[in-house]
Amino acid sequence: MTILQELEKRVKLQFQKLHQLLKDDRAKQFRKNFLDMHFYEQGQFFLTMNASQRKQFYQIMNPDEVGDMFDTLRDDQLDISQLLSEMDLKYASEMLSDMYDDNAADLLEHLDKVEVDRYLTVMAREDANQLRGLLHYDTETAGGLMTTDYVVMQQDVTVQETLKALRKFARTTETIYYIYVIDVNNDLVGVLSLRDLFVHSDKTLLSSIMTHNVISVYVDDEQEEVAQFFRDYEFTSLPVVDHANQLVGVVTVDDAIEVMDNEAQDDYSKLAGVDVDEDDNSPIKSATSRLPWLITLLFLGMITATLISHFETLLSKASILAVFISLITGTAGNAGTQSLAVAVRKLSVENNKGRHITKLLLKELVTGLFIGLATGVTITIVVGIWKHNFVLGFVIGLAMMVAITVANFAGSLIPMLMSKIGFDPAVASGPFISTLSDLTSVLIYFNIASLFMKFFVGM
Repeated sequence: MTILQELEKRVKLQFQKLHQLLKDDRAKQFRKNFLDMHFYEQGQFFLTMNASQRKQFYQIMNPDEVGDMFDTLRDDQLDISQLLSEMDLKYASEMLSDMYDDNAADLLEHLDKVEVDRYLTVMAREDANQLRGLLHYDTETAGGLMTTDYVVMQQDVTVQETLKALRKFARTTETIYYIYVIDVNNDLVGVLSLRDLFVHSDKTLLSSIMTHNVISVYVDDEQEEVAQFFRDYEFTSLPVVDHANQLVGVVTVDDAIEVMDNEAQDDYSKLAGVDVDEDDNSPIKSATSRLPWLITLLFLGMITATLISHFETLLSKASILAVFISLITGTAGNAGTQSLAVAVRKLSVENNKGRHITKLLLKELVTGLFIGLATGVTITIVVGIWKHNFVLGFVIGLAMMVAITVANFAGSLIPMLMSKIGFDPAVASGPFISTLSDLTSVLIYFNIASLFMKFFVGM
């Protein structure tokens, strides 16, 4: 048994014990066992409770303890309005106040304005104003991701004063690994790490040890650009400034990871031509969301069928050709989808919008040629031995080599072109590339076959 399996088994037993403690109304023991768990495990246990158990849970746990747990939950896992309505208004407001403000803002984003005002009105004015400020920003920008729970110091304070401030605010501040330094105008002028504090004497001024070249993002920068900074620089947090260079917040690495995860899920959805996050949808709703794309592909497939019917005369004279249609189109479609995945991933990671388009296209063209050559030679030998006709084998092999090369090239060219003109390259989905490959493969196959028809007529 692996460590992960052992952990899952232990957590499962903990959950069973907690449910039994709730059932037996042993509040004191439940509270002790629950608080002994990691915040993430607490959140996962919370998701297993029904409404009746949650009501009992709120009577046992304090709002700040519930807030710590809610900080670990993704807002798309929850029915926020329902959960908050189950709590007393004061209890829910205190819980939101005790959460990290970016996480609390994410929860409030799911409520209508009237509901939001109900909770903010009960909160302390400072907490409510911070949340109102965060709710003002677009959720898919740096402002929508950032938190105002961070450590900021003036540049003329000492290491000793900074360490004292850290001890005071460590409990309520989301990240303390970086200390951001501002001047009297609130302009961001420097940054330093905890290590910088520990290796310098207490009397040292921050201005003399801070890094002046601060990497930051603007409050209205897109979340994908923010995530790219975390990929490139491996930060644990990133300062957010307005266009006057005044520090307004900090994006932490957990939010950046969530953005990356959502990006990957979104790209996968588009590549597959479906919404992979439709677990809660009814079968009818799921079918309705998938049908438009499938109907579009159906009509593209009709073009392929029409093209095949155009070569009916050739097929009637050499019916053996029909045996290999799906083999060639399927293999070419798979190659095109592989090339598409590589191109979309490269565009996503490098975020260069086509800076290396020529290099990637050339690489995929040569790759397709090598793959096509290998598969073409293989199928030539197999068909030649199987059908006792190496000319037929050569036709199938040559058609497959050209079809794979073209599909590989198209699989990388199409997303590159889409990126160049400003569209999401992931929209060039796998099914679309496969259908397009079918069309080109059929055209290539029958044109090559017509050149050598006399060698296998009547087969």
